[in-house]
Amino acid sequence: MTNATQGPAARQAAMAERVLADGSATAAELAERFGVSLMTIHRDLDELERQGIVRKFRGGVTAQPSGVFESNVQYRLKSMRAEKAAVADRAVKLIEPGMAIMLDDSTSTLEIARRLRLGEVSPLTVVTNFLEAINLLADQRGIHLMALGGDYDPLHSSFLGVSCVEAVEQLRVDVCFASTSAVHRGYAYHQEQHIVSVKRAMLDAAARNVLLIDHTKLGRTALHRVVPLSRFDLLLIDDGAPAEALRDLDEHKVPYEVCVMRGGGGDDRAGPS
Repeated sequence: MTNATQGPAARQAAMAERVLADGSATAAELAERFGVSLMTIHRDLDELERQGIVRKFRGGVTAQPSGVFESNVQYRLKSMRAEKAAVADRAVKLIEPGMAIMLDDSTSTLEIARRLRLGEVSPLTVVTNFLEAINLLADQRGIHLMALGGDYDPLHSSFLGVSCVEAVEQLRVDVCFASTSAVHRGYAYHQEQHIVSVKRAMLDAAARNVLLIDHTKLGRTALHRVVPLSRFDLLLIDDGAPAEALRDLDEHKVPYEVCVMRGGGGDDRAGPS
């Protein structure tokens, strides 16, 4: 049990850390863990929800995404790591020395940045609005890093807004690597309009677009339609994708590759081109 005498701010920070680590919790569990009343817990959860860190449901709270709620970046950094690694391993093979590439503010493309930090491809120009990627690549030799400015959003650890869109519109890159919250019936979706506008600008600024997703995003929906999947030259997905979901991609003639997670067997499978 956590010390009940700690102040509300410290307790809420500890509570957010716990929910982000576990994914969800009930109010009763949190009341017991933090040694406070259910009424106090609900006030704390109201504040965390107001900050956009978690969302409440009847009897509890979750950090997991919904159709209108995008998870906090700290939760996304911990989730589906093996799946994201599999698609990033394949994505890096699409990058050639001398290219200019763009990475959006997704934790899927962050896995690409982790590999670029190892010096797998250079020289290279990397353009991104994701602070996590900027910090990762800031001191990497062989990489010309262009950081896109804008309004800083701490929940996504990225720069967004009109000024970010305008900065993107001044550029032209060889490849844009992006991810999104949901893929359903031939379209990519995201929960937040201000992120949608930046992603669209990034796709417009690239000669080639590659979508990276983990299999949990197939068949899921979110509030805002980003673009039709036809806007992407290739979709990369891990091998946890069910056959039914892949059939939906086939029906919409989406070019895709299924990427085998480390420790798995077989070769990468390709969809229609």
